[in-house]
Amino acid sequence: MPTATTTPPPQLDDLMTLVPRKMVRARPLFDPQLMWRATRESFVKLNPVTLFKNPVIFVVEVGAALVTIFLLRDFFLGRPGIGFSLQISLWLWFTVLFANFAEAMAEARGKAQAETLRKAKTDSMARRVLSPGKTEIVPSSKLRAQDVVICEVGDIIPGDGEVMEGIATVDESVITGESAPVIRESGGDRSAVTGGTKVLSDQIRVRITSNPGETFLDRMIALVEGAERQKTPNEIALNILIAGMTLIFLLAVVTLQPFAVYAVNSAQAGTVPTVAVLVSLLVCLIPTTIGGLLSAIGIAGMDRVMQDNVLAMSGKAVEASGDVNTLLLDKTGTITLGNRQAVQFLPVEGVTGGELADAAQLASLADETPEGRSIVVLAKQQYSLRGRDVSEHEAHFIPFSAYTRMSGVDIDGRMLRKGATDAIIQFVTEKGGQVPANFTELSDGISRTGGTPLAVADGDRLLGIVHLKDIVKGGMRERLQQLRTMGIRSVMITGDNPLTAAAIANEAGVDDFLAQATPKDKMDYIKKEQAQGRLVAMTGDGTNDAPALAQADVGVAMNTGTMAAKEAGNMVDLDSNPTKLIEIVAIGKQLLITRGALTTFSILNDVSKYFAIIPAMFAATYPELDKLNIMRLHSPQSAVLAAVIFNALIIIALVPLALRGVHYKPQSAAAMLRRNLWIYGLGGFIAPFPCIYLIDRVLGILHLA
Repeated sequence: MPTATTTPPPQLDDLMTLVPRKMVRARPLFDPQLMWRATRESFVKLNPVTLFKNPVIFVVEVGAALVTIFLLRDFFLGRPGIGFSLQISLWLWFTVLFANFAEAMAEARGKAQAETLRKAKTDSMARRVLSPGKTEIVPSSKLRAQDVVICEVGDIIPGDGEVMEGIATVDESVITGESAPVIRESGGDRSAVTGGTKVLSDQIRVRITSNPGETFLDRMIALVEGAERQKTPNEIALNILIAGMTLIFLLAVVTLQPFAVYAVNSAQAGTVPTVAVLVSLLVCLIPTTIGGLLSAIGIAGMDRVMQDNVLAMSGKAVEASGDVNTLLLDKTGTITLGNRQAVQFLPVEGVTGGELADAAQLASLADETPEGRSIVVLAKQQYSLRGRDVSEHEAHFIPFSAYTRMSGVDIDGRMLRKGATDAIIQFVTEKGGQVPANFTELSDGISRTGGTPLAVADGDRLLGIVHLKDIVKGGMRERLQQLRTMGIRSVMITGDNPLTAAAIANEAGVDDFLAQATPKDKMDYIKKEQAQGRLVAMTGDGTNDAPALAQADVGVAMNTGTMAAKEAGNMVDLDSNPTKLIEIVAIGKQLLITRGALTTFSILNDVSKYFAIIPAMFAATYPELDKLNIMRLHSPQSAVLAAVIFNALIIIALVPLALRGVHYKPQSAAAMLRRNLWIYGLGGFIAPFPCIYLIDRVLGILHLA
């Protein structure tokens, strides 16, 4: 076994200077450095090969290039009236740049996060084990999966791995941003270590589980940088929809030219629209607003998850969390505090409460578990019994054992024990004692309420029971009610017996529970829910959770968990907070709502622009159309130019909303739909009228059209 070191770990105040508190610091939305980077990237994205991935904005770029070409032709031929075409050309290019800026701004935030993480990645040296007693020093880049290394105080753990031997405190602030050290030990669910973290005390032997370039930190950098971001199914479907709409309007505008020639010749009035006007009409009719913001919305959704210290392996995982129907929550640490607390002393007939409390407290003085400490505190609160100095009484403390299932103390000739009811009954009967008549009734009563009975004995006398209770977290019932309002069904998973599980489920307010759950039970439950068309999310941290995490539509693994769990899930919570799943669901729903709201806004926006451009284009040919010119715009040219300017500016105006997300509060889907239709549907239809009217008046005052 490795030899423990006496070197004290650094103080927390010193640790806090190593890295920021959070892995991802929430930068201001309009951070000057990010804006400058995004502005540069906006021009780089003008490359048609890059822009072809966004069909709507690609059409706008082609239109802008076409208008520019005809503008240059008219300029060199000395034709009059190029001022209008020049303005149209400039605002069309601005439309493309603004759309590029929205995406670049979202990407810039991710790249800034990646740079912070990349600074933490170093090629440290590692002590690789060659054979028992023989090691060699090699760079971490030379390590391969299955290599074994020894890490001591001050060493940087050279790669992702599992602790094979030993226990140590580790500084994981480079990953989580939290300065408090964590315990990593062999066996159990705390054996996984991450490359780049630092050993603060003791010594551990680690088996490397990743090759160079494949570490957890490498994956984090690649994901937050977003260079290979894959579009989600919903995003792809919406892209196809708006691309189809663009194609329809493109065909309509192309056929408008011969129709206009025929109309002008027939009416002997009006003029045939120029290329600049036709392109302007096309750009104002197609869904340029959502086309320019769609990618930014998806990237920003992943960014918001990262700001909550959750690493999403894909945008699909974030989006799926917004569609979750069933949420599987582990009882211990998620719904309950995770540590049972003593809440009541229940003496048997012939025993006083003070006598039971005194024996239970003495038996718990050396018990450093949360349950043991709570017994000492409860005896002090209810019977004013303070912890006694037992050093002069030749006390012999009996530690808890999984074999005896009890602990206690031998003191002044007394044999005080506390433990599982059947274990204490056996202890008492072996000493020649009897089980009191009401003991079973007291024990069963506690079990029916979801508590755990802890029996207490003094030699051959059974004194009574301490009621240990899983404390449901404050506000849990309200949070689960919020999930219910969102249409999400909550299911508690526990290893407790069905009686105890039912009591806690009732107190917490979950919709269902799965008691005495095994890994197979969890898998079967998830498959059953999915077979009924539901999307399932769950959290887990152990190797036994890995199959269920892989099966779930949204599997959130704890960073403190095993490598198997982290590999199986499609999200990793760097804070290892099991309740984080509720926040993840809210972020996923916010992403979907933002996309839907801005799509609604964009389409209704386009409908309003019809009233600005079409009457202006054909009013001279068909005077009847002038009745549709309800804004009484200054002239056909100013109407077209005002609509194009508004079309460009509305994209940049909506960038903050796309990056922050539409405000979300838990409510039913029907209520959200009504709210968004009123705000973004009606708002999208009304907004163009006053804006285009004001732009038209400004253009008239400035004599620009």
